[in-house]
Amino acid sequence: MIFGKTKLELKVGIFVFTGLMILLIFVLSIGGFKTWSLGYQVKFVFNFINGVKIGAPVRFSGVDVGQVKRIKFIDMQSGKPKVELISWVKKEVKIPVDSKVWVNTLGLLGEKYVEVLPGTETTFVGNKQSISGTDPIAMHQIGEIAKKIVDDLDTMIVKINKGEGTIGKLIVDDTIYNEMEALVLDLQKHPWKLFWKGKE
Repeated sequence: MIFGKTKLELKVGIFVFTGLMILLIFVLSIGGFKTWSLGYQVKFVFNFINGVKIGAPVRFSGVDVGQVKRIKFIDMQSGKPKVELISWVKKEVKIPVDSKVWVNTLGLLGEKYVEVLPGTETTFVGNKQSISGTDPIAMHQIGEIAKKIVDDLDTMIVKINKGEGTIGKLIVDDTIYNEMEALVLDLQKHPWKLFWKGKE
């Protein structure tokens, strides 16, 4: 009786274990988990990452080749800490050390991801090595730039309306317009003046 009970428990245990393993593989496959895939770790260093999250794609020449696994601060003792994106990249992808790296956006307000534009060097980034990225422009900086452009346009329009500057004088001052009109009429009557050169 004891042996039969033990055998039944063993069968149930194997069945439960098999079911759990199938469920685990299914869940990891849906999540795109790459534990069993061959790859290496690359650290992308920025001063500002503009909202990049764990799991964000890493693209090399526009192709998805990995993803961000961890985000952490480094150089915390200095006045300006940096952000390190610890990423997994496929083994077959070789990133030249002079590659350009920046944070890009899918669409205007879409998901943030890491874009890598390959360089020309024959030396490549190794496992757990770092590469510096170009910081994205923050939204408040874009707003400040747009405000400055609008302010400059307003100032230019005010100057034109006052007749200041070359464009303002051409638009507001009739004297220059009249002189130009007289010159055109004169050249129409005497076109030979275009080719005539007075004595020095």
